[in-house]
Amino acid sequence: HRKKNIAAERKEAKQEKEEADRYQRLKDEVVRAQVQLQLFKLYHNEVEIEKLNKELASKNKEIEKDKKRMDKVEDELKEKKKELGKMMREQQQIEKEIKEKDSELNQKRPQYIKAKENTSHKIKKLEAAKKSLQNAQKHYKKRKGDMDELEKEMLSVEKARQEFEERMEEESQSQGRDLTLEENQVKKYHRLKEEASKRAATLAQELEKFNRDQKADQDRLDLEERKKVETEAKIKQKLREIEENQKRIEKLEEYITTSKQSLEEQKKLEGELTEEVEMAKRRIDEINKELNQVMEQLGDARIDRQESSRQQRKAEIMESIKRLYPGSVYGRLIDLCQPTQKKYQIAVTKVLGKNMDAIIVDSEKTGRDCIQYIKEQRGEPETFLPLDYLEVKPTDEKLRELKGAKLVIDVIRYEPPHIKKALQYACGNALVCDNVEDARRIAFGGHQRHKTVALDGTLFQKSGVISGGASDLKAKARRWDEKAVDKLKEKKERLTEELKEQMKAKRKEAELRQVQSQAHGLQMRLKYSQSDLEQTKTRHLALNLQEKSKLESELANFGPRINDIKRIIQSREREMKDLKEKMNQVEDEVFEEFCREIGVRNIREFEEEKVKRQNEIAKKRLEFENQKTRLGIQLDFEKNQLKEDQDKVHMWEQTVKKDENEIEKLKKEEQRHMKIIDETMAQLQDLKNQHLAKKSEVNDKNHEMEEIRKKLGGANKEMTHLQKEVTAIETKLEQKRSDRHNLLQACKMQDIKLPLSKGTMDDISQEEGSSQGEDSVSGSQRTSSIYAREALIEIDYGDLCEDLKDAQAEEEIKQE
Repeated sequence: HRKKNIAAERKEAKQEKEEADRYQRLKDEVVRAQVQLQLFKLYHNEVEIEKLNKELASKNKEIEKDKKRMDKVEDELKEKKKELGKMMREQQQIEKEIKEKDSELNQKRPQYIKAKENTSHKIKKLEAAKKSLQNAQKHYKKRKGDMDELEKEMLSVEKARQEFEERMEEESQSQGRDLTLEENQVKKYHRLKEEASKRAATLAQELEKFNRDQKADQDRLDLEERKKVETEAKIKQKLREIEENQKRIEKLEEYITTSKQSLEEQKKLEGELTEEVEMAKRRIDEINKELNQVMEQLGDARIDRQESSRQQRKAEIMESIKRLYPGSVYGRLIDLCQPTQKKYQIAVTKVLGKNMDAIIVDSEKTGRDCIQYIKEQRGEPETFLPLDYLEVKPTDEKLRELKGAKLVIDVIRYEPPHIKKALQYACGNALVCDNVEDARRIAFGGHQRHKTVALDGTLFQKSGVISGGASDLKAKARRWDEKAVDKLKEKKERLTEELKEQMKAKRKEAELRQVQSQAHGLQMRLKYSQSDLEQTKTRHLALNLQEKSKLESELANFGPRINDIKRIIQSREREMKDLKEKMNQVEDEVFEEFCREIGVRNIREFEEEKVKRQNEIAKKRLEFENQKTRLGIQLDFEKNQLKEDQDKVHMWEQTVKKDENEIEKLKKEEQRHMKIIDETMAQLQDLKNQHLAKKSEVNDKNHEMEEIRKKLGGANKEMTHLQKEVTAIETKLEQKRSDRHNLLQACKMQDIKLPLSKGTMDDISQEEGSSQGEDSVSGSQRTSSIYAREALIEIDYGDLCEDLKDAQAEEEIKQE
């Protein structure tokens, strides 16, 4: 039994020993397996690191190459910009010259219009002068005809008188005596006649005196009657002149009334045009100042960009939903707000993030309706911020008291005011700082953490997450400038269109000058017409009326004077008749016996037979004399009038000749002004052609620049893509280094002895890499220092199986 126990114990001891050996073998195998596992992990970690380093180097080379290409394109763009700037300056110079020429033309046109107006006015004066000349010639011709008729009548009267005298002479010679006296009777007749004369000498003397007085009064009567005829002719002439004056006054008054109405209309038009032109000039000055400011701002804020069809599509949908829901859709947040200063653009862009493009609407319902519409239009997804749905925490007023920081919402201008809620939602209580150090200090330095952002776009979250201002953030921040440029361009287009309209109004300055010139010409003609009317009324008509009145007074006086003379003559004739009767009584006494002898009742019967014929002849002669006197008076008057008419014809001929010479000079002056205008217009057209050519060159240059910008945009996009890839590689590399550090640290902590070619296990740091809470620069530097020190440790992978070394795929590595 004891042997059995001993044998059992031996067997048990043997089993224990075998178990211990097997355990040791397993333990050694586990150690080897752990070493193999760690070597396997470290090997492939280093392979990945090496691969990533090569990939990083390759990408950096590509970036360097792309940078050089971008630099070259940017240099080319700068050169093109210089060329464009030069072209635009030349274009502006041409535009300036065009404005100057246009202004010069506007100044010269009124001179031409004035010259043309002067010519036209002088031509009208010439036409009036010619008409007056024709009238004067017509009057002269008529007067000459009347005078010729009078002269013919005078000749006819003279001829009739001569024929009468010749006939009387013949009758005198052929006629015998009806009463024949004997010679002694004749002697007795003469003796008795002498005796009767002696007896009636006193009576004869008295009768002779009466005859003389009667002849004097008859001459005076003839003179008065002749003067009366002349006065009547003068009155008729004055009546004709008065009628002409009155007709002229009527025409002048009608012309003055019409001219006053025209002048009033011209003055009204001139006032309207003056106001319009002055307003246009003021507005043009204002617009030019605004345009200069806009052009300067555009030059300062010019951004190289191109609008993709995708952006255009989004903009179209935005406009559509604004039209569909007016007053309910406010627009994109970026379009409704603007950083107060350019330096805040990147920081604001970082804080707003994806909300920057969010569409602000008044209610959740409007937002859902808009989403449905966008889906129907197959548009891209959009973010909506309904003001009635957003839950916003109130702004922490204490944050405004922090030094070195401002609330992001305080550095943003926004319109309309009620979108503030959307901005509060997007910004929260985020703070903006001038630099990274201030942002980090305020974010993590106090007892309470804050969300802060630096001007370069580095964002510090309350959770400790830090995100930097990548290049794509800068590109995104440019949209503020793009928005400003769009607004500036819209303003420029609006101002340019308004400038065109105002220039049209300003071009009415030439029309204004023409109206002013016409008004001035009309005013001068009105002044001359009024002066002419006044002169015709107060001088010509008044003088003619005065002379007519005077002549009528004279004519009225002729009647009484003639009647007085006639009464005197008639009274004297009665006295003479009494004297003759007394003388006849004396003669009857003396010739009583003689009359019985010759058989007549009285001596007068004998004498009357003889004297009667003589009286008839004398009467006839007096008729001829009166006719000649009347015709002579009329002829003298007509001669005087003919001389006046001839003087008028000569005067109007001189006026016409003078006006024709002046018109010739004025036409030359008009042609000279026209030539100047034609030359100026040709120069203006040449400048416009140059401007068109330069504009075409500018457009071509802009097109070239657009192509270069596209190239630059493509290169920039490629650069951004490469930088993203580099960032991704660096992130992976950092992760792999961290993994290696963790593997080495785990080996050291687990006392896994790694086969090392260089370095020792003591070189492995026991410190942790930078955690999410440790975000300082010193922490990052310390981590980099650890990784650099551990990179010097070289591991001997000779004991690692080749199969494990060759494993490539991730699944294959996991299986191994």
